[in-house]
Amino acid sequence: MSRRRFLMVAGAAAGLGLTHRAAFAGTDVPVHRWRGIALGAEAEIRLIHPDKRAASRILRAAEAEISRLEAIFSLYREDSALVRLNREGSLAAPPLDLVSLLGTVGLVHSATGGAFDPTIQPLWSLYARHFVENPAAIEGPAPRKIAETLGHTGWYAVDFDADLICFSRSGMALTLNGIAQGYITDRIAALLKSHGISDVLVDIGEISALGRDRAGSDGWAVILDPGHSGEGEGVTLRDRAVASSARTGMLIGGDKSFGHILDPRTGLPVATDLAGVSVVAPTATLADGLSTAALVSGYDGLKASLSKFEGVSARALFETGEVRWLGKTG
Repeated sequence: MSRRRFLMVAGAAAGLGLTHRAAFAGTDVPVHRWRGIALGAEAEIRLIHPDKRAASRILRAAEAEISRLEAIFSLYREDSALVRLNREGSLAAPPLDLVSLLGTVGLVHSATGGAFDPTIQPLWSLYARHFVENPAAIEGPAPRKIAETLGHTGWYAVDFDADLICFSRSGMALTLNGIAQGYITDRIAALLKSHGISDVLVDIGEISALGRDRAGSDGWAVILDPGHSGEGEGVTLRDRAVASSARTGMLIGGDKSFGHILDPRTGLPVATDLAGVSVVAPTATLADGLSTAALVSGYDGLKASLSKFEGVSARALFETGEVRWLGKTG
């Protein structure tokens, strides 16, 4: 199942949403747009470039890079590096991107007190099997089965270096769905920047905004609306990234009462004071991991996690409808 997206790129004028502008407003420089699929979710790139042919060539390079990274991180490709690791319990000569991302996972896991833990994939599989076999069920798997499955999780049991990734417990598996979209977003933004692109918005499930969307603007206009309530908040991003998560992003069970984010400590769907959160950070990878963890740890946990990083802020949406910003300046 693909992770739901919770961000809407705002147009230069109110209500434009994802509509395309033919040129960099105030100039004759055209805006070029690519749309496709990445890790099962819709993706979009908008870049400002005076040369249509050069822009098309750059966007093709970005599309090829997305495909390459999907071959590493996808859970739905039998030949992906991640699927092979999960199937075999080890992976020799792992791709550098996978090792790099696992390094960031370790930092986020530590900073969130274990709220972010990609070893929950066996739990996800348990819930998926349970509701496939019992489609009308309004209760989750038996507590005994959850407890047994927790015995096959634990970030501390993942060992990795440039030569080998391996699990030290049987039956383990990783899901990077709570952070890989952010990583791919960052890699594509870096690729475009290496091609001399200074004004671009990359939306690969999470958003990286470089430069600005029109001449004279302060950046790219983005609406933060984690729960798709229609009551989001607009922000302007420049050389920043944002990721959002919501408890209602994906609902499972016969009565659709089970959220898609599981607490790695209990094996149960999260039940905290937060309904959704948007994290603004220097990288989409960090924003992605912290926004996922926030729904597990709640507001106090989010506050503690953010204090460990520079230049990170968050918009917290409570179950009551209240909104609070953490770390926001200006």
